[in-house]
Amino acid sequence: MNEVLLRSLTPSVLGILVRRGADFAAAEDAVQDALVEAVRVWPADPPRDPKGWLVTVAWRRFLDATRADAARRRREDLVDEEPAPGPAPGVDDTLQLYFLCAHPSLTPSSAVALTLRAVGGLTTRQIAQAYLVPEATMAQRISRAKRTVSSVRFDQPGNVATVLRVLYLVFNEGYSGDVDLAAEAIRLTRHLATAIDHPEVEGLLALMLLHHARRATRTAPDGSLVPLAEQDRGRWDTESIAEGVEILQAALARDRLGEFQAQAAIAALHADAPAAEETDWVQIVEWYDELTRLTDSPVVRLNRAVAVGEADGPRAGLAALAALDASLPRHAAVAAYLHERDGDLATAARLYAEAAHKAPNLAERDHLTRQAARLNARRCR
Repeated sequence: MNEVLLRSLTPSVLGILVRRGADFAAAEDAVQDALVEAVRVWPADPPRDPKGWLVTVAWRRFLDATRADAARRRREDLVDEEPAPGPAPGVDDTLQLYFLCAHPSLTPSSAVALTLRAVGGLTTRQIAQAYLVPEATMAQRISRAKRTVSSVRFDQPGNVATVLRVLYLVFNEGYSGDVDLAAEAIRLTRHLATAIDHPEVEGLLALMLLHHARRATRTAPDGSLVPLAEQDRGRWDTESIAEGVEILQAALARDRLGEFQAQAAIAALHADAPAAEETDWVQIVEWYDELTRLTDSPVVRLNRAVAVGEADGPRAGLAALAALDASLPRHAAVAAYLHERDGDLATAARLYAEAAHKAPNLAERDHLTRQAARLNARRCR
């Protein structure tokens, strides 16, 4: 049984059912039933047209469920519209399905879960394991999301930026359980790139590939974080870097700059440096200036302060940092790093300890605690 084929056909089949009049939740259930039937039947009797087979079986399952539900008797007239056997239509509704799953009425977490379920074809159990929550909790979240979007008109124009933000949220979840969400996000973004011609889709795909290329070096064998400057660049995935750079260059050549392209350009400059000390920090600051213009994000300005500190010296970085709200996430960690580079070890150690107390996860807290301990040990010598 070709699981990859089934997962690749799922969003298109689901989109066809929705276009034919099925509400989203019922269509998704019918498609899942068809996939189960395919797993049972195909090994002994593979169809000549897998997509057409899935559309026919899913549509029949939907109609069966509709007839059994007295509250939905009005939909029985759809039986006359059952598609005839044969090749399925060439229209691919995957793009509209992305927009539906990223509808603004959904919370970010619900949009991510629904995208993984409907577009990614993951099971509720897999998604629950990836998010380290009980399966029942994830099932309720997905059910609520389905109900929310069931009344949404399928022909409403979608927002590409919202879809990309949902995919980026999936990517940033990384890896947990038996589902590699970073790899899944890359797969889904590749899929989206075939359905829509948009430079920001290319920019996001390039950004994901460039970040993912460093994945194997981000943590030590004991699970501790390894800062970018200390990573073994010889272990970076050069094929992913080359692909990411090629995709980015094609996107930038279209002269429609967006925030994901700018972020990818920064990642490409890091990937291009043979050693940390050879990083082109001046260009990185320039790209952060572009990114600030595009987003005016305080987090971008925080990262820019680090780049300024590398390009123009730690005091210039501290001056840039002084203009930002000290309550920003990781503000204390950035200040600690810049003070250390400026030689103020006492202040740096205090700030590292403060940053550790505010760290959003255990790995980051442990890393910052070790940094504070390292500086305190140096001061005591």
